[in-house]
Amino acid sequence: MKKIISVFGIFFSILQLSAQQSYTPSPENMKAREWFADAKLGLFIHWGPFSIPGDGEWVMNNRNITVKNYTRLMNFFNPIEFDAAKWVSMTKNAGMKYITLITRHHDGFSMWDTKYSEFNIMNSPYKKDIVKMLADECHKQGIKLFLYYSLLDWRRDDYSYWTGNTGHGTGRTHQGRWEEYIQFMKNQLTELLTNYGEIGGIWFDGYWDQLDNDNHDNPTPRVDWHFREIYDLIHKLQPQCLVGNNHHITPLPGEDFQMFEKDLPGGNTTGFGGAAISALPMETCETINNSWGFNITDTTYKPHEQLMQYLIKASGYGANFLLNIGPMPNGEIQPEFVERLLWMGNWLKLYGESIYDTKGGYIRPQAWGCLTQKEGKVFVHVLNKNADTVTLENFPFKRITKAYLMKDNSAINTTMKNGTAQITTVGWGDDEPDQVIVLEVK
Repeated sequence: MKKIISVFGIFFSILQLSAQQSYTPSPENMKAREWFADAKLGLFIHWGPFSIPGDGEWVMNNRNITVKNYTRLMNFFNPIEFDAAKWVSMTKNAGMKYITLITRHHDGFSMWDTKYSEFNIMNSPYKKDIVKMLADECHKQGIKLFLYYSLLDWRRDDYSYWTGNTGHGTGRTHQGRWEEYIQFMKNQLTELLTNYGEIGGIWFDGYWDQLDNDNHDNPTPRVDWHFREIYDLIHKLQPQCLVGNNHHITPLPGEDFQMFEKDLPGGNTTGFGGAAISALPMETCETINNSWGFNITDTTYKPHEQLMQYLIKASGYGANFLLNIGPMPNGEIQPEFVERLLWMGNWLKLYGESIYDTKGGYIRPQAWGCLTQKEGKVFVHVLNKNADTVTLENFPFKRITKAYLMKDNSAINTTMKNGTAQITTVGWGDDEPDQVIVLEVK
């Protein structure tokens, strides 16, 4: 069977490559890419019936819950404490510029009023369209809304679960037609991009479920995803809408930004990374504890300094930071999450100029910290409190006209010699995750 699947994988890979003609983004799309590259910080929201067991968003797969039994969770999902205005206000106060909301995860539950699946929020006791409520509030408060959409489905028969790497214990015995599954996704994406106003982007996930991983260096898909048809549909419905795919490989034609999961660009500490950095806008995502969806036993909350330094390092690469929360099933957000988001927002009120609208440094992040840049200024983010000096070799500017601490404008000593700038740091408090030194340059 494995050999047969490998042959099918090669065949579909050829078909897919042949369909990937060159992609020319529209002017609206290019403008949206510029906005995205400048935004730097967004909120990821993993939420749905999977939050009820309190064991993360993969509970259906991990516990081998059958489709019949898992469907019963819909009858318990009644998030009466959900407050879209409160969620979006919290996002703004955290200094975040966009929200990426789970609309349909691998369990197949749709968080909106869809005509194409009965397993949706309108058939729960709540009976309100979550996507609409959050979309309306985002539009009202000036926050961009991105929509996460799973390519993988542990529920549907027409998803090729027999060739997939996950979801084998959910009790499915009948194999439907793959073409019907592709059409189902197109129908749902059309709803999402037609009924909810302007959408900032579509965030795909699950491509990796259908990869033949026997060849780790060059895994091949076992099915034809029809990506260009899907991507072209998105761009036709909303030309500015950015397409990203969490496939952990080099971006495919039709994609508008590159994402990295739980790793900085180019890193591979988790096994999800390793893909080469492209020229597209970039984003990296991470959790506040160790879970994406609500996990009642996970209390491993990351310290403020660790989360803040992740954002700073991501900015040093020129990438956005998408920070995740997993709300509780009743619609409340854990106070541990809320407190950390507010702390980040307060830090950004003082240091935001060194993050927003910047480009990555001319050198990648170093052991001492990293750089961000904008016209006429280089921001030196010293993250290592043991670094007494910072040496910048091959400094691309002729001279430093002024150097000072961002927090109080106090002067910093610098020297320039043979294209190398040397900066002397000063002492800083234990509650500060970063010493930001501003270099005004010519």
